[in-house]
Amino acid sequence: MEIYNIYCDLKEGIKDTDFSDAVHAFLGRLKQEGRVAAYRVTRRKLGLGPAQIPEWHLMLEFENMAQMDQVFAEVSSRAEPVESFHLAVNSKVRNLIFSLYRDFPDPGRVRGQEQF
Repeated sequence: MEIYNIYCDLKEGIKDTDFSDAVHAFLGRLKQEGRVAAYRVTRRKLGLGPAQIPEWHLMLEFENMAQMDQVFAEVSSRAEPVESFHLAVNSKVRNLIFSLYRDFPDPGRVRGQEQF
């Protein structure tokens, strides 16, 4: 799995439930169409966590990089209907941080040939 992480804070005046509803509408649509394997929306609890990491954490799981590239190509096209869903989320956030992780060891890993 390829795990795309998005960390963000909400812009001033944005309701947490409005943001959550917009994320679930967007990512839920992608999930329903089979274009993401899974997703999660999480929020920092009790203020626990490093100050440099924003309050919200979204995780999108893709089967492989090809699936992820396909979704990124569609979103970057800015064409409807995906643009409206993306804008409904993107317009509500600030302080974005992105990262990409993978399951480890991944299926292509050859063991016994590591070099130190």
